[in-house]
Amino acid sequence: MKTIHPKTGKANIKSVVLNLVCSLLVLLLFTTNATSQNKPEMVAGIPINYDEAKVAPYTLPDPLVLQNGKPVADAKTWYKKRRNEILGLFESEQFGKSPDRKNISFKVFETGTSVLDGKAIRKQVTIYFTSDTSNYKADLLLYLPAQLKEPSPLLLQISFSPNCLAVDDPGVKCGTMWNREGQRVSASEGRRFGSFDVEKFISNGIGFATIYYGDIEPDFADGIKYGIRGHFLKPGTTYPASDEWGAISAWSWGLSCAMDYLETDPQVNPKKVALYGVSRLGKTVLWAGASDQRFGMVIASCSGEGGAAISRRQYGETIKHMIDSTRYFYQFAGNRAKYGDDPNTCPVDAHMLVALLAPRPLLLQTGDTDNWSDPKGEFAAAVAAEPVYNLLGKKGLETDLWPAAGTPVLNDLGYFMHAGGHGSLPADFDIFLDYIKKHFVNK
Repeated sequence: MKTIHPKTGKANIKSVVLNLVCSLLVLLLFTTNATSQNKPEMVAGIPINYDEAKVAPYTLPDPLVLQNGKPVADAKTWYKKRRNEILGLFESEQFGKSPDRKNISFKVFETGTSVLDGKAIRKQVTIYFTSDTSNYKADLLLYLPAQLKEPSPLLLQISFSPNCLAVDDPGVKCGTMWNREGQRVSASEGRRFGSFDVEKFISNGIGFATIYYGDIEPDFADGIKYGIRGHFLKPGTTYPASDEWGAISAWSWGLSCAMDYLETDPQVNPKKVALYGVSRLGKTVLWAGASDQRFGMVIASCSGEGGAAISRRQYGETIKHMIDSTRYFYQFAGNRAKYGDDPNTCPVDAHMLVALLAPRPLLLQTGDTDNWSDPKGEFAAAVAAEPVYNLLGKKGLETDLWPAAGTPVLNDLGYFMHAGGHGSLPADFDIFLDYIKKHFVNK
C-alpha cells in the first residue's frame, strides 16, 4: 500500500485516531495481565511474519566502522567521529531533525506540598515551549523524597495519560487531553487505567516525574496543526521536510525541555535522571536519550519497530507497517518511507540506536508474547550493540543466549522479558527499581 504523505494526500484522521485508541487499549490490557497476544495475519493490508524460519539472513551495519571504512579502535574516535555519524543518520533517515530549544521558560505553580504522609513533596511546573505562553506548553508533575539530604535521583515518565490520570492524587491539576475524535477536552472526561506507584520509588529514595505526551504533540496525523511541530514550520510550508522531525522527535524534544527545568531544581540530581516510556513512547525515550546525553539512564518498554527491535529481521511490525498512510507515518521523518520495502537498504538499524546510549545504563524491557514488538529482535540489537559498551569500558549483556522470561540481565546494557504481552506489568517496576538503585544509588 502506497504511503500518503501530507504533502501529496491526506490521511483519514478518524482511522488514525481509532487506530491509536485500539493500540492504547491493547497496551492497557497487557499492563494488567499476561495472556498470550493474538497474531493477526495482516495489518493495513500488509502481511506479518511471526515465523523465525522465515527471517531471511541479514547483515547489520557495523557501529564501530566509520563511513570511510576505517575501524573505531578507541573511545575518542567513537565520541568525536562515529557517534556523530550515527546520530546524524538517525536524524535524517528515521526520526527527523528537531529545532534548537529557544525561549523555553518555566512557571512553578506548586513549589512543594507535603504528600504521602510526609514522605514526599509534590511540585507542579508548567513548561512553556515558546515565548508565547498562551500556547505550546506542558505540565510536569514531580514527587521528591522529603527526607533526602542531597539531590534526588529521578524516574521521568512520558505518559499516554494526563498527569491527573497518571497518579492517584486529587491534588494534581486537572489538565486537558485529546479524545478519540481528535479534540482537546478536560482530563476529567478521561478514564484512569491504573496509577503509577509513586510511594514504591519514594520509599527507596528515588523521585518520580511525569509529563503527558499529548501536551507536546497530539498523536494523530493532523496533530501537527495543534502541536509544537506546527509552530516551527517554515513560512509557506504545511509539513516538515523529509529529513525533519516526526512526532517521536517532537515528544523527545519536549523531554529535553523537561530536563532543562530539572537542571534548575536544586532537589533533583540532573545527572541521575532515568527516562521511561512504553511502546511508541519507548521509541521516544530511546531517541531522547540518544539525542540528549544529559539523561543518565533510559528504560524502554516494548519499543519494537522503530525502537530497539532489528528492522532487518522483518518480524512482527515492520517499517512498511509503520509508515503506511493509515498508521504512523507522521511519527517519523519522511525519509523513513524509503526503507519500507527493503530495510536492508537503510544505513542504520536498531542496534545503532542502542549503541548511542552508551556508556549510560539502558534497560530494554519486553514481553515474551509481544510478538508484534519482536522481543527477540530487541535482544539481538542489544547483543550487536555490546561492542560499543565494551569499547567505552562498560558491560553489555555478556551473553548471546536469549534469556527466558523472568530472567533479568541488569548490566550497564540490560534486558528483561516478562511472561506476558505488550507494556509494563506491575512486577516489572521492581526490576526497574533494582536497575536504578544498582546504577544510580549503590555506586
